[in-house]
Amino acid sequence: MAEEENGGSTEALPPPPPVPADISPVKAEPEPVKKKALRVPMARRGLGSKGQKIPILTNHFKVNVTNVDGYFFHYSVALFYEDGRPVEGKGIGRKVLDTVHATYDTELAGKDFAYDGEKSLFTIGSLPRNKLEFTVVLDDITSNRNNGNSSPGGHGSPNETDRKRLRRPYQSKTYKVEISFAAKIPMQAIANALRGQESENSQEALRVLDIILRQHAAKQGCLLVRQSFFHNDPKNFADVGGGVLGCRGFHSSFRTTQSGLSLNIDVSTTMIIQPGPVVDFLIANQNAKDPFSLDWAKAKRVLKNLRVKTAPANQEFKITGLSEKPCREQTFTLKQRGKDADGEVQTSEVTVYDYFVNHRNIDLRYSADLPCLNVGKPKRPTYFPIELCTLVSLQRYTKALSTFQRASLVEKSRQKPQERMQILSNALKINNYDAEPLLRSSGVSISSNFTQVEGRVLPAPKLKAGNGDDLFTRNGRWNFNNKKFFDAAKVERWAVVNFSARCDVRGLIRDLTRLGEMKGISVEAPFEVFEESPQLRRAPPMVRVDKMFEEIQSKLPGAPKFLLCLLPERKNCDIYGPWKRKNLADYGIVTQCLAPGRVNDQYLTNLLLKINAKLGGLNSMLAVEISTSIPLVSKVPTIILGMDVSHGSPGQSDIPSIAAVVSSRQWPSISRYRASVRTQSPKVEMIDNLFKKVSDTEDDGIMRELLLDFYASSGKRKPEHIIVFRDGVSESQFNQVLNVELDQLIESCKFLDEKWSPKFVIIVAQKNHHTKFFQAGSPDNVPPGTIIDNKVCHPRNYDFYMCAHAGMIGTTRPTHYHVLFDEVGFSPDELQELVHNLSYVYQRSTTAISIVAPISYAHLAATQVGQWMKFEDASETSSSQGGLTNAGPVTVPQLPRLQENVSSSMFFC
Repeated sequence: MAEEENGGSTEALPPPPPVPADISPVKAEPEPVKKKALRVPMARRGLGSKGQKIPILTNHFKVNVTNVDGYFFHYSVALFYEDGRPVEGKGIGRKVLDTVHATYDTELAGKDFAYDGEKSLFTIGSLPRNKLEFTVVLDDITSNRNNGNSSPGGHGSPNETDRKRLRRPYQSKTYKVEISFAAKIPMQAIANALRGQESENSQEALRVLDIILRQHAAKQGCLLVRQSFFHNDPKNFADVGGGVLGCRGFHSSFRTTQSGLSLNIDVSTTMIIQPGPVVDFLIANQNAKDPFSLDWAKAKRVLKNLRVKTAPANQEFKITGLSEKPCREQTFTLKQRGKDADGEVQTSEVTVYDYFVNHRNIDLRYSADLPCLNVGKPKRPTYFPIELCTLVSLQRYTKALSTFQRASLVEKSRQKPQERMQILSNALKINNYDAEPLLRSSGVSISSNFTQVEGRVLPAPKLKAGNGDDLFTRNGRWNFNNKKFFDAAKVERWAVVNFSARCDVRGLIRDLTRLGEMKGISVEAPFEVFEESPQLRRAPPMVRVDKMFEEIQSKLPGAPKFLLCLLPERKNCDIYGPWKRKNLADYGIVTQCLAPGRVNDQYLTNLLLKINAKLGGLNSMLAVEISTSIPLVSKVPTIILGMDVSHGSPGQSDIPSIAAVVSSRQWPSISRYRASVRTQSPKVEMIDNLFKKVSDTEDDGIMRELLLDFYASSGKRKPEHIIVFRDGVSESQFNQVLNVELDQLIESCKFLDEKWSPKFVIIVAQKNHHTKFFQAGSPDNVPPGTIIDNKVCHPRNYDFYMCAHAGMIGTTRPTHYHVLFDEVGFSPDELQELVHNLSYVYQRSTTAISIVAPISYAHLAATQVGQWMKFEDASETSSSQGGLTNAGPVTVPQLPRLQENVSSSMFFC
């Protein structure tokens, strides 16, 4: 196969003909390789002007840099043990370098340095020599994060003679440190970046400033997570259940903006393990009554690599595992004091329990029948009874949160705008950056005032309901009281399926029919209500779904068009995934799930919004869509795409990522969409199936599927404009979107039709950034429709912030849009208006949403299809460390495709 692809064959080639003697062969000139120019993000095309002006404060704090002629010097740091082995473990570096700083002040010419905790160190001005070598001795290394192999506990009593005999360096360890010159970074680069000339140097210079702040936080004993830091203060902890706490801290990063350098500070939250007695944590984590009803296999997975302090010596270790046997049965070899007649050390086998209770005289209340913690090496275990161990504070929890934990976290961590401003003002005071010597010597000073910017509030677009009625939007919301849906579908040939939910099904059908009629949806009487037989309640989800389908097939004359499915619990119901997959992939049936808890008219009307959209109706439509007056979209066939890739949680390394692309259909509408969803390699952010050439004539990519549907649903027109909204990529990946993904989009168009060259617009939307906006002197969030494209935006690139939605709770998170590429030639106002309009076409709610609908739909499609592939609760089994430890790339399981009759529906709604 490999040979054929390369156009060769497997047989040996005949020898070349001989060259006549009088001819000198001409060397073939290699054709000049066309080097493809790499695309870079476009420059700003001016500012928007529409909308009502409004003053706004933002959590950017102005930074002044006076020492522009100075240089940062970058040095590489290498750490070795005494015997020359490189130090592998993280976490020890800062201790070692603090000691270097304290011990060798004169050799370092009294210079302070900023160290990133790993391999880089920065100074202002150079060190005396280009290569420096130091030796440092660290005392009491056991209290360090990464060193857990020198425990007296469980290995005989820690008396002096024992120590000498074991000859293990208990109290100190020697390190060699090599510091060698790597680069020189001019501070001038920061000034250049502010003029829009970004470079390797300017990014490095800002990185140095970030590292100075990180080190400042590390010195105060903070947990550092990328650009955020968390103080060890129980006031900042919020219990979210399951032995997990939300820990409030701060994000801080330096950013280049149109108005100069600014420091962006925001409140941020990370998840940590509940500190304190190990047993308390396990009981909370497993929701158990007492230590005797714990699942120890689960406990072992969750405890691995966590750090504990042990009583009574208060030493710190890393947990490597649990003992095989309970404490009163687990034995180890105890060395006796003194020697026997032959001068041999005497040993005896004792149980861990016996050793601690009788040799060490430590009272153990409940550990006797529980496993011990092992903090030793695999070949050389070191056991402690569990009640002597407490978990150290500020240890990150990286597994996925359960739905309940997430809800609890959101509830406990949200803050009103005023409260958030107050916390940030205090943070600036507490951090006292003016006292940081490195910032002073680099001439950096940070203002303590929120930056003021000018926002503009765009008027809400006009919406139409059925019968040509207007929908009135106030504060980004509207309702359908006394109005009908714009385009109402019919609910016909349908049935109800009840998976053992307690519910008055007849009453539900009655209410749904009554409310449907009010909205213009005619609801026929259902064929049948299928009640699950009680003995199936405990069966595995797949079995329950299969059995239900057998029942449906035996009783219905043909396939139903729609199934309403009642689920027994609201969140995380394990039937949901298999049910959706069966309906959409196997049978092509539209389905709506609900959990009948508090079902009232409001709830059912919201449900009808979803049902109508799934069955091909539309709830509301933009007036400019009906009058086809959207600039550059209504007059020329235009397809709008939303793209998103969703990954497993950080603790899951082996779950395929899911790429979803939704596309608009039935041009000139921008309210109707369909989705294409594929799996790809875990944690890969670039979508790799946009164009997928299977043979010379076949493309099985996502894009072809969407383009053909657009063509078929838009009166046999090809799109001349392709507008792409891409979610979830960071600035470091913009060039990949422009060069890798855009190339695939172009290729799939060319593959369909060589002569067709549509124009592209590429816009990235980001929500996980830390810029927030506040109204001065008002407790409210900024009004819906607020746009900011000045001052805190990029000095060169074309970006803007938009808050399209009304922030009801907490502080609004604006969406940061980056226009990377625009061949169509929108003006800033036209583009901002298009983005604003697209925040009003989301069919699932009667509100403007915070991000354009196509991206929201892509999220929904990826999440729903992700539920199809529930990987036997992978969050429990995969290691919390992540990383693909087993060899080689993983083959990604392919998703089943949707049945044709639902593939173009809004099944994700």
